[in-house]
Amino acid sequence: MAIKEDIRKMKLVSPYAAASTNETRNHALMAAAEALKANADAIFAENRKDLAAAEENGISPAVMKRLAFDEHKLEDVLSGISQLTGLPDPLGKKTLQRKLDEGLVLNRVTCPIGVIGVIFEARPDALVQISSLCIRSGNCVVLKGGKETAHTNRILFQLISEAAVRSGYPEGSLLLAETHSEIDELLECEGLVDLLIPRGSNAFVQYIMNNTKIPVMGHADGICHIFVDKDADFDKAIRIIRDAKTQYTAACNAVETLLIHREIAPSFLPVLASALHEAGIQLRTTAEAAGYIQDHTADPVPVETIETSEFQEYLDLIVSVGIVSGLKEAVDHINRYGSHHTDAIITENDARAEQFMQLVDSAGVYQNCSTRFADGFRYGFGAEVGISTSKLHARGPVGLEGLVTYKYKLYGHGQIVGDYASGKSSFHFEDL
Repeated sequence: MAIKEDIRKMKLVSPYAAASTNETRNHALMAAAEALKANADAIFAENRKDLAAAEENGISPAVMKRLAFDEHKLEDVLSGISQLTGLPDPLGKKTLQRKLDEGLVLNRVTCPIGVIGVIFEARPDALVQISSLCIRSGNCVVLKGGKETAHTNRILFQLISEAAVRSGYPEGSLLLAETHSEIDELLECEGLVDLLIPRGSNAFVQYIMNNTKIPVMGHADGICHIFVDKDADFDKAIRIIRDAKTQYTAACNAVETLLIHREIAPSFLPVLASALHEAGIQLRTTAEAAGYIQDHTADPVPVETIETSEFQEYLDLIVSVGIVSGLKEAVDHINRYGSHHTDAIITENDARAEQFMQLVDSAGVYQNCSTRFADGFRYGFGAEVGISTSKLHARGPVGLEGLVTYKYKLYGHGQIVGDYASGKSSFHFEDL
């Protein structure tokens, strides 16, 4: 149980990480960025080892793309760190200041969550994002990446943790778990770990949720929808849909289901089907949607007919297509079959778009843009530890604000509750 002992020590260190200054935390991130840049060739060499092993094990091309850590990924994480250092300090903000009585003042102040365990599959750039966010927000973090990127994760963690400690961030604030057995140890750390954030497949996230008493934040599915309304601009719709499906097919915010308004289906679906087929996207549609495509498309587009209940998350160049009578049916379908992640409407009718965005019960609701925008970096958060479909504490891309909570600080001058209970003293509430 070596990792449990390390986490026990981390729990004692966490108040000191929480008390670190904004200057110390920013200095740690800038030092980490410099270390990553200076050791880029060594990082890429370790990543090539992971990619070679993955190829030998027959890992799919979609997953291989997630495993890669190249110049582009390095630029992205460095840009994210730069954004983070430019954001206001998330700690020590007074969100309430109230005088309860003369000389008795209550403050509500933001503070870190404490010890966070993040278990993620594949993407080594996630390790950089997560550790950077945790340092910036004064949290301690236990990182457990997938075995597929063990070499890359190890060198990234070493560079970041050493830079942070050199800069004054408390030693023992960051921990890398490397063996599969350590996941089960981590899940048993109730009372030591304050929050778990799993990032991975549906089955993986469900396993985490079902095997721990530690609070879990995240999402199990990424079944994202785009509803093409009768007042949609066809060219705009096709461009958005192609991006939402192909820009990064394996991402949880890639579109998986298209809902087309019945009034435009005869004219729009054939054009859409041809465009998606040209982009290498397979169509799995309801019988009604298949009829519109096959009856009106000059060059036949192959379609697999399935039931609505079979629509799913593919994480591949496959999309489900269904027909709806209007906004209400689209909203009801999304709220029933979706995962409350990110859903969009394409329409030039702003009133109808606003109604859609009000009624769809998802963490992100969009008008006339790709679901792929659901990302902490693109929201200006610098990075994210994941996307949450929960309604408690944090929702959507989780950046700095999602990694802080608050505590109440009450300042008095000898007051006791007995005086107030007896009527000797009375409260005089005043917001300051």
